[in-house]
Amino acid sequence: MKKYINIYIYLIICLLFILTAKIAYSDTNDSEAKKVIIVGGNSAYPPYEFIDKDGNPAGFVVELTKAIAEEQGLNIVIRLGESWTDMRKALEDGEIDILQGISYSAEREKILDFSPPHSFVSHSIFGHQRSKPVHSLEELRGKNIILLGRGIMYDYFMHSGIQANIIPAKTLLDAVKLLSTGLYDYAVLATMPAMYLISEHRIKDIKIITKGIETKKYCYAVVKGNQEVLSLFNEGFAKLKTSGKYKDLHDKWLSAPEIPLWITRYGTFALIFLASGLAISLIWSRSLKRLVRIRTSALQLEVEKRKQAAEELKLQQQQLVQADKMAALGILVSGVAHEINNPTGLILLNLPTLSSVHADVLPILEEYYQKNGDFLVGGLPYSQMRREMPLMIDEMHEAAKRIKRIVEDLRHFSRRSDVKHDEEVNINIIVQTSMRLVETAVKKATNHFNTHLINGLPPVKGNAQRLEQVVVNLILNAAQSLPDPERGIFISTLYEAPTKSVIIQVCDEGIGISPDIMPHLTNPFFTTKRETGGTGLGLAISDGIVREHGGSMHFESISGEGTTVIVRLPAFENFA
Repeated sequence: MKKYINIYIYLIICLLFILTAKIAYSDTNDSEAKKVIIVGGNSAYPPYEFIDKDGNPAGFVVELTKAIAEEQGLNIVIRLGESWTDMRKALEDGEIDILQGISYSAEREKILDFSPPHSFVSHSIFGHQRSKPVHSLEELRGKNIILLGRGIMYDYFMHSGIQANIIPAKTLLDAVKLLSTGLYDYAVLATMPAMYLISEHRIKDIKIITKGIETKKYCYAVVKGNQEVLSLFNEGFAKLKTSGKYKDLHDKWLSAPEIPLWITRYGTFALIFLASGLAISLIWSRSLKRLVRIRTSALQLEVEKRKQAAEELKLQQQQLVQADKMAALGILVSGVAHEINNPTGLILLNLPTLSSVHADVLPILEEYYQKNGDFLVGGLPYSQMRREMPLMIDEMHEAAKRIKRIVEDLRHFSRRSDVKHDEEVNINIIVQTSMRLVETAVKKATNHFNTHLINGLPPVKGNAQRLEQVVVNLILNAAQSLPDPERGIFISTLYEAPTKSVIIQVCDEGIGISPDIMPHLTNPFFTTKRETGGTGLGLAISDGIVREHGGSMHFESISGEGTTVIVRLPAFENFA
């Protein structure tokens, strides 16, 4: 019995020991849970951390720290110091447990442990209005450079080997104010915090020389070995990123920083000024473009005129050469025509006599033939000769007359006209007279002959008889081109006001003219109707007459469909 009592006593002692140990352990944990974590930061580093107008810590990192503490159930105190150098020293001396915003570097990692970056801070080179442009930190060698004391760029210059006169500033605001004095060359500062302070304190004569020269990771940091505190913050930071709270804070403070009212006001005026300048520039640009277009058009017109003048000069040169050839040809033709005309006239004079002789001798020869039978005359049987002789005489007579016509055409072509060209000629009357002269030939050629003569045509100064010759020749050529009487001929007159010209158009529905023949139509002796008696002088003579009157003759033709001849004559200048 005594043995069991001892066992009970022993169990009671053990239970009391366990309860005592549990109470002691619970008290220890509660004590640790209630431990205050001191978080340090910069009092003038907006929008990351700063003291607001009510004297309370504010900014992106401040709100992030509070959110982590709430997520992790931490008891924290945020202490923002005025001097960044003092805050760095307080961390190293153990006066604060963690810095909530510090840029990472390999040198700093030797004495500090860093969290993953909660943001990134860009640094720029600032200068005053007289500062010369620089594009790298290396170009700051030998210059007076303002840096935030013990800031990341201060550490960089201390270890980079860039020899420059470093002026450490106690705070970022001090750095900006020092630069504004104009006594120093440049400052390398965090871009967004510096711009906030410049705007808020309306510091003038400072500008960014080179933006974004360096970008650094911005993290939480503890002294080397204090992983317990850093782990709590890292865990809370990860939870906030997962929940989306971190993104909300980032968007609130870093994505669209608030712009002070005075910047908005002056910025609006600046935008209006720039917009006005741009509008004036656009108007001026359009005006210049319009002037350029006008000048370009004028130059193009001048080029076209010069090109046209060059072509006209070339044509005139060709015409002079052709005229010289025609003059030489005229002299030759005149002599040849004279020499041919005399024997031709003799032939035409003697042929009727020979025909009478043949008629008188024929009864005698016929009587002899009846009595003695057939006999030879000039090497041919009389029976054959008596049939062919009249035909031979007629053929010789027609041939002689053709020679005479050719000679007359040659003489007409070669003879320089001495007739006067000072008559006031009515072109409509010229056309009507010409139509009467060729009426018989036209009726044989076509059943469709139409005219359209415009009333009130101005007169043409020239020679009516010579112009009739032109119209007659054109109508006869048109008649000869028709393959059957169902094809027509159409004559019209009109006045062309822009060129002050009277126009005669002779159109036919004939066989047309092939393109390879078109350039040679007015060449003397060129003809496609030589088998039917054409001499090739009709159009050459007509073209010459038209030119004597200061006009021109133009041909348009489609092979197989017809031809249009356009005669253009200058209207009489005194016509009213």
